[in-house]
Amino acid sequence: MAELWSTWRDEFPVTKNLVYLNHAAVTPLPVSVAAAMADMAADARDWGSLHYESWLAAYEGLREETAQLIHCSPREVAIVKNTSEGIATVALGLDWKAGDVVVAFHEEFPANYYPWLRLQEKGVTVRWLSIHDPLEKIDEAAKGARLLAVSYVNYLSGYRVDLTGIGEICRRHGCFYFVDAIQGMGALPLDVERDQIDALAADGHKWLLGPEGCGILYVRRSVQDQIEPVEFGWTNVAAYADYASRDMTLRGDAGRYEPGTLNTIGIFGLRAAMRLINRIGVEAIASEVLARARQIEEGALGKGYEVLPTGSGIVTFRKEEIDSRMIVSKLRAAGIVTAPRQGYVRTSPHFYVSPDGIGRLLAELP
Repeated sequence: MAELWSTWRDEFPVTKNLVYLNHAAVTPLPVSVAAAMADMAADARDWGSLHYESWLAAYEGLREETAQLIHCSPREVAIVKNTSEGIATVALGLDWKAGDVVVAFHEEFPANYYPWLRLQEKGVTVRWLSIHDPLEKIDEAAKGARLLAVSYVNYLSGYRVDLTGIGEICRRHGCFYFVDAIQGMGALPLDVERDQIDALAADGHKWLLGPEGCGILYVRRSVQDQIEPVEFGWTNVAAYADYASRDMTLRGDAGRYEPGTLNTIGIFGLRAAMRLINRIGVEAIASEVLARARQIEEGALGKGYEVLPTGSGIVTFRKEEIDSRMIVSKLRAAGIVTAPRQGYVRTSPHFYVSPDGIGRLLAELP
């Protein structure tokens, strides 16, 4: 039986040119994703909006693929530009009061840091923790808190938090649970029901294998009335198809967070990407991603590198006496794409990268 990476390798033409280990930044597009976007562009070129029904079907298809991937209802999925927009929708849409408490984490990417920090201007207290703190400390901080926000996987180290454990804490304390899922969704299993997540955002251009400028926002149905749309346009309302209506009653699903025309060509691409992931199976993908990550971790340690604690597809390492930017440049010259991050080399292989490709990386490391 062929290995998973070998079975699907033809879907990723980038493998003919590069050992691509930078999915925590921007993914190369699979054949089916690029084709879906090209077909939509050609249809719009040749027929204008004559086939608009297929556009609407793509919107619904993206919601359905997302629902399958994270175990929610399609009615709980809004289509957004990016993770930042999803986070901002939640952070700005809740009715904050002076004295409210948010639990957040020092190591977050700015997109999941600044919105909570800014709430201090409204008199909100932010209790800052480390992602490495034990659940007992998170439990104590969540007492009396209104919201906890955390990334599934840390953008720098690849450290994966205990979503289930934190979800149990939040539910027990009646604390709104928000997850930035961009560095895990598509590469690792994710179940919003099991983990009791109230809202989640992720962009399509990393592990989801989709284009930039198109992402999803999940909001649990039971909390949608707590989050007011911060951008308001014609499609937020239930009667959006009736242009003569002036009824501002919100849509009865997460579509209430979509204020106007959507990124249609991006949606065609992201739907195709999620369809590919669901077809292969995220559990099978995760097994391959983690295997490649372990191969990198063990190989880097064997060559004397300091490796940050991980648990995902991101493996980050350094040697203090060697500038990480030099290493990244050396690898790029050899056709191996990684990223310099805060003095480290960050690698992030997806499931289709071969073990031999990882071997090439390790052989080139100084």
